[in-house]
Amino acid sequence: MSSPPRIPAFHRDAGRFLADDARVGWHDQALWHLRAKRDKAAAATPDWEALRDHAAALKAHVLDQLPELWTRFSANARAAGWTVHFAADAAEMRATVHGLLTAAGVRRVVKSKSMLSEECGLNPHLEAHGFEVVDTDLGERIVQLRHEPPSHIVVPAIHLKRAEVGELFHRELGTPAGLDDPTALAHAARADLRRRFLAAEAGITGVNIAVAETGAMVVCTNEGNADLGTALPPLHIAVVGAEKVVPTLDDAGVLLRLLARSATGQPITSYTTHLAGPDPRRPGHACHLVVVDNGRSRLAADEHHRRALSCIRCGACLNTCPVYRRASGHAYGTVIPGPIGAVLAPAMIGTAAARALPFASSLCGSCTQVCPVRIDLHDQLLAWRRQLADEGLVPLSKRLAMRAGAWFLAHPRLFAAGGWLGRRLGFLARLPIPGPHRLWLRHRGMPDLPADSFRAQWKNRHG
Repeated sequence: MSSPPRIPAFHRDAGRFLADDARVGWHDQALWHLRAKRDKAAAATPDWEALRDHAAALKAHVLDQLPELWTRFSANARAAGWTVHFAADAAEMRATVHGLLTAAGVRRVVKSKSMLSEECGLNPHLEAHGFEVVDTDLGERIVQLRHEPPSHIVVPAIHLKRAEVGELFHRELGTPAGLDDPTALAHAARADLRRRFLAAEAGITGVNIAVAETGAMVVCTNEGNADLGTALPPLHIAVVGAEKVVPTLDDAGVLLRLLARSATGQPITSYTTHLAGPDPRRPGHACHLVVVDNGRSRLAADEHHRRALSCIRCGACLNTCPVYRRASGHAYGTVIPGPIGAVLAPAMIGTAAARALPFASSLCGSCTQVCPVRIDLHDQLLAWRRQLADEGLVPLSKRLAMRAGAWFLAHPRLFAAGGWLGRRLGFLARLPIPGPHRLWLRHRGMPDLPADSFRAQWKNRHG
């Protein structure tokens, strides 16, 4: 039996971010701004809840029909000129992409944002074998230049200030020192990336939706970087997770109406491109698709946690989560952070640190409320906690404390007496007295305690 992590990496890494109060404050506000935009967009869409119901039913159907849908997709995609490859795991995905690039004599690659490529460690693998790989999404390019992973699945560099980006660009791109104007920084990045696009020999993209009916793929960006990465180089390699297929083009439309609204409050992404195979006007243009399992089939067979595969990677649960907003994505130590990451990590990664992530949650349920495909995230987190406790991965001290608390709550008179005592001695929690409560209160304020219990107040008000 595995032993539980003594100090979860999440607590340690979150503590580093929380040490900067100012950064925590604006990080929290920036994410809540995205949540507010999502709410406004949802309110302006009359059939929003019906769309969510439709999407939830659609994704449930997809998980039941994955082999059939991919068989249908593959036939239509190959008829359109795609070469379709299937990779069982991350190693096979890396080997497949590596082999395609090597066979084409490619050394310079431009890549659009792809959480799957992050999951499979594609960039480090290719770079270790001498390929130049340039991420072309602005946020991804920023974190790539900083040699760090994305901290958010939609806005990868949201943890950084403009001044930090200015310093980075001054060091890496030669911009003037002290430059922090967003427009000027974007122009500098565009100038650097444009020459990368023109020199690229291959483009790698992710895929938002694969349409079985047509054999086409839908790629969504706000910067047009994926379009350039597929239109300019002679070789295009797309990588897609096995859960991203849908039966028809109409089904793709349902997800597209939800995706951008949930992510950034936009009606639709600026560039929503349907890729239907090689361009017949470009001799030698080749298109390959790599479909990656990497644990998805195993998770789809898990009746308790399979719903997590319905995720469309909008990031809405991250933007609303009070833990993620204050701890940042890097605290999770996984490619996909936040509530959805805490649900996926124990199943797909399984390390001790990953299996501690379901406990990095307040279980407030806000993530479930905003999920466009109605994944029951807080129930999933609770189910993982229950499973990990049954496996003995919860520390003995915590198990004993929970048992004591349950026994205490089961005896009303003892509970009432404890409340009376707590209201009179609660001030001690504010004193610098050592104890397990200090970790809990390190980044939380102790509320003012009422003079009377709820029962007493109810009795006084209603007799």
